[in-house]
Amino acid sequence: MTLATVPQYNSERTSIRGEHAVVLGAGMAGLLAARAVADAFDEVTIIERDSLPDEPADRRGVPQGRHVHVMLEAGKATLEDLFPGYRRDLLSAGGLEIDGACDVNFYAEGDFLADGPHHLPHYAATRPLYEQLVRHRVADCDGVELRSRCQFRDYLIDEAATTVEGVVFTNEAAAVEECDATLVIDATGRTSRTPAWLESHGYTPPPLDEVHIDLAYSTLVLQRPAADHRSFVMTLSPSHPRAAGVLPVEGDRWLVTVAGVHGDHPPTDPDGFGEFVASLPIPDIERLLEAYPRVSNDIAHYPFPSNLRHRYETLDRFPDGLVVIGDGIASFNPLYGQGMSVAALEALVLHQVLATGGLEGLAPRFFARSSEIIDVAWTMAVGSDHRFPQTTGPKPRGTGLMSRYIARLNRKAHTDGALRDAFLRVMMLERPPTTLLHPGVVWRVLQPSRRLA
Repeated sequence: MTLATVPQYNSERTSIRGEHAVVLGAGMAGLLAARAVADAFDEVTIIERDSLPDEPADRRGVPQGRHVHVMLEAGKATLEDLFPGYRRDLLSAGGLEIDGACDVNFYAEGDFLADGPHHLPHYAATRPLYEQLVRHRVADCDGVELRSRCQFRDYLIDEAATTVEGVVFTNEAAAVEECDATLVIDATGRTSRTPAWLESHGYTPPPLDEVHIDLAYSTLVLQRPAADHRSFVMTLSPSHPRAAGVLPVEGDRWLVTVAGVHGDHPPTDPDGFGEFVASLPIPDIERLLEAYPRVSNDIAHYPFPSNLRHRYETLDRFPDGLVVIGDGIASFNPLYGQGMSVAALEALVLHQVLATGGLEGLAPRFFARSSEIIDVAWTMAVGSDHRFPQTTGPKPRGTGLMSRYIARLNRKAHTDGALRDAFLRVMMLERPPTTLLHPGVVWRVLQPSRRLA
């Protein structure tokens, strides 16, 4: 499922289903889940171990927050549905809206893609700004409470060990506290303790798919002329296992992120960073480094060893009163920018399954529906990662053939803006990948290239 096939948010479809929901984690997945269930519960409590600043700021629980983050169309549209006026808030806070059809210089398969034929509005902002604006809007919802500096310890479970009835956590005063709940939502991310908890309580933990890519990326920040909205994307390829992204963000800055896979990791010192950028097949990013001053010499670094997918949808038994969402289900290679937008679509699914079936059998219904979203993003991400022979882990069926087709599509898109448009709308989780196999697209991809006389 993609944005085109997930039902939109509609508050009128949901009635009160329970007294109290607890969300573990105040990252994007947790905040969006809290908003999605706020219509169905008298109270919603969000428990977060970090301090939550009033202003956009990096925090320990989001170690990748200083790097380029992309809000795909699926996430962009969902944010506006859940929080009417979110675009206005983002732009008022200094975020930008650029044209993904022409402001983004997209390099793939040896050249830049042609400009697209249709305007493609695209947000450009930092992860802390996205999150801070969502956090403020969620906190304004009736019945929602944010508890920061609280550390989750355990789930409360009934005597039969069939229903989660709340959580135990250490509160902001370092005291142990219990909180009863009709529903607990685990949005703690890749470090989720739910699989181990299930096993310790007599349940089968979800099967784990792990695809190793050994990625790391580094980011520095440049000063940017206010009117300069240039953006760059340079994708990985087996012949050049390095990638880069440049994004204009609030505060008249550019984020410059470079990455490498399978041990070809970018340095964390300024000179080494510059040498890494100079090795890229496009000179544009090196020119930016030479032409514009750095905000500081501080370089953020983040390793990402593998894609992870916990297949909760395959389980025959799962306790009532508990669901897992976001990176706790699936965590993708961040170079593809899917995380926030997949979490947004999962929040819509959570809203929908609550509205249509209430709390009975909620987790199996949610996992089954969300797996259809994850299937699309997972296949695109790990399919691309498997272009590298060093990548290990389960390979989606048809990966080789589809990778060759996408590579040819990108080469044709060097001179065909319509193919760029078709490709990006799939990458942005707006349309399903099957649209790339429509006869009109296939004809443009497979027709012989014209030779100059």
